[in-house]
Amino acid sequence: MSLPRLFRSSTCTATRSLRQVTSPVYSGASLRPQYYRSFSTSLRRQELAIDEDAAAKLPNIDPSLCEVTNSITPKALVANQDLVFGRTFTDHMLSIEWTASQGWLPPRITPYQNLSLDPATCVFHYAFECFEGMKAYKCTHDGSLRLFRPDKNMARLNGSAARIALPTFDGDKLTELIGRLCKIDERFISSEKGYSLYLRPTLIGTQRTLGVGPPGSALLYVIASPVGPYYPTGFKAINLEATDYAVRAWPGGVGDKKLGANYAPCIVPQLKAAKKGLHQNLWLFGPEEYITEVGTMNLFVCIKNKETGQKELLTAPLDGTILEGVTRDSVLTLARERLEPKGWKITERYVRMPELAEAEAEGRLLEVFGAGTAAIVAPVRKIAYKDKMIDCGLKETEEAGEVALTMKNWIEAIQYGDEPHPWSVKI
Repeated sequence: MSLPRLFRSSTCTATRSLRQVTSPVYSGASLRPQYYRSFSTSLRRQELAIDEDAAAKLPNIDPSLCEVTNSITPKALVANQDLVFGRTFTDHMLSIEWTASQGWLPPRITPYQNLSLDPATCVFHYAFECFEGMKAYKCTHDGSLRLFRPDKNMARLNGSAARIALPTFDGDKLTELIGRLCKIDERFISSEKGYSLYLRPTLIGTQRTLGVGPPGSALLYVIASPVGPYYPTGFKAINLEATDYAVRAWPGGVGDKKLGANYAPCIVPQLKAAKKGLHQNLWLFGPEEYITEVGTMNLFVCIKNKETGQKELLTAPLDGTILEGVTRDSVLTLARERLEPKGWKITERYVRMPELAEAEAEGRLLEVFGAGTAAIVAPVRKIAYKDKMIDCGLKETEEAGEVALTMKNWIEAIQYGDEPHPWSVKI
């Protein structure tokens, strides 16, 4: 089945106005933390966005108009142990078209199918594309379906869309439709711990044009994939390459948005790291070698303070280059609620790679781990930095440090409904 309405308004002219963005020019000099903060604040105030008054006059997403076409060729289920992350998909998908003249058109849940796009479609030429990563879980004790903090994903997707001149939407309405899709394809969701339904909301510009400008039409769609552990090795510690020859994000860029354009340039450095027997890149920035992210995840460092001996949980601040991870926020919130009373200090600040190396040399480095939707947490065993391997505090028999394992257990308990919590939203 095709998507016949996709190009109904492919040649329409956008009626939106964009706020002009002015930004300081990065000269390549050393970037100080205070510059990061001031620049980030300035940028957020001036982000590109659809004119709110004009958008308010157009129809928003309306779940009551959703048309459902059930698949007549259901797919065979893949055994949990045979799942490869992101390779298996459910029977159905959700799609919602948008035009600058009509707003959001009636949603449709249809059998999973190919898209039909003109070769001149703007997403192919100018990367009008953003997406989200979220999961649905089946409660272990009552079988109910749940989403984990969907409001955060909706807010971030709207922020990404606004930054690249794509239309925004009512997040609660999209969440309702995603819940409906999950119920239709519930048979793909396992209640076994470590398994879930990965959801990929995606928004693309669909106007057929080679002119550079805000798209006059767009498509928002959601596909779903049953998944298990993100890494084929399962929940095991990974090794990283501290990467300074390539940069993931920079001040004034879009590193804090989930745009497809952020990810493709990271693949070649990852392949280079893999040739050295390492799993991922630890992205460094600037001559100070600030630690930013690990692969596609946020990074956390546990150390003992050099002066006081107090245990600290550190992560980079949201300066406009760091992705506002939902798991990152969850780790910070839980740590402040449950670790701070036990004497930990929770800090969002810049950590330099030499500082990490010094902490390891002095026996103050306790553990390092990544955090993201796909893996929840990914413990780090070693980091290749210059001509040495930094040991991140794990014993040979350990696959995770105390904090990483604790966070994994806390978050999973909420996701699977073992612990009643407002973050776990029943569908």
